[in-house]
Amino acid sequence: MSSHNNVVCVNEARRVAIFGGTHGNEMSGVTLVNLWVKNSAEIQRKGIETKPFITNPKAVEKCTRYVDTDLNRAFSPENLSAPGGDHLPYEVRRAQEINRIFGPKGSPDAYDIIFDLHNTTSNMGCTLLLENSKDHFNLQMMNYIKKAIAPASCLVLLNEHPVLKYSTSRSVAKHSIGLEVGPQPQGVLRSNIFESMRVILKHALDFIELFNEGMEFPPCTVEVFSFLERIDYPRDANGNIIAMVHPNLQDCDWEPLNPGDPMFQTFDGKTIPYQGPGTVYPTFINEAAYYEKQQACVTTRRETLIASAIRKA
Repeated sequence: MSSHNNVVCVNEARRVAIFGGTHGNEMSGVTLVNLWVKNSAEIQRKGIETKPFITNPKAVEKCTRYVDTDLNRAFSPENLSAPGGDHLPYEVRRAQEINRIFGPKGSPDAYDIIFDLHNTTSNMGCTLLLENSKDHFNLQMMNYIKKAIAPASCLVLLNEHPVLKYSTSRSVAKHSIGLEVGPQPQGVLRSNIFESMRVILKHALDFIELFNEGMEFPPCTVEVFSFLERIDYPRDANGNIIAMVHPNLQDCDWEPLNPGDPMFQTFDGKTIPYQGPGTVYPTFINEAAYYEKQQACVTTRRETLIASAIRKA
């Protein structure tokens, strides 16, 4: 990637992967990828090799999030460089295999783009997951998608927090894009969520084709929600949860939460307010998969990023 007269020149994206089943009970991505493995015509574009891929087949078979450990946290340098063998957790061995096929991570040989398809039990709607605020290609793609599906909503969640960022399966590629669509219960397939995910992928692949054919995309702004902190449920001295997400907050992902607003409700009906220093925008509210991670929600701040003009190098 280079810059010329304020236009960022980006290499063509010729190899694209679509991951489903990183979490084996998130059924929209599992179903779409299995559909496309049988017939990939819908996801093929001129001059682009698009590979649909089930990332965690054992978890998909069991319809569970993972077998030994969370695959979407397993792509750390330590795991990817660990000596192989059956002593390793299944997902670490799988991460090494995925890195061999689609990477190596951080190398010129890595796939150009990986889309990783996820569902959430939270009321997040369609959310694009961005890991690098300086990736002008991804920002332009997200702006294209947002405009293409308007007036429907598609928000952008940015996670480049030095502590909260984690080693995702999609991070193997040069450009990584996560897609989170909900609400959808684990192990369940809802037609509206399935179709929303399918439409977003269509527009993303259309963008790549247009870019590869030489279309220049002018500068634009993209509104994002940036990770601030994870908030746990209130607990007693033994670590047991003692309060639930307050009814005023439940299903209110992306809506402003102000200091003093109700956040939790104890089992005997007492309200616990939000005590942060200023207004935040919570998301992943009451996500089922995050109880084990001791997380009731994530707080974010709203900001606007400027994407430079881009064209093919």
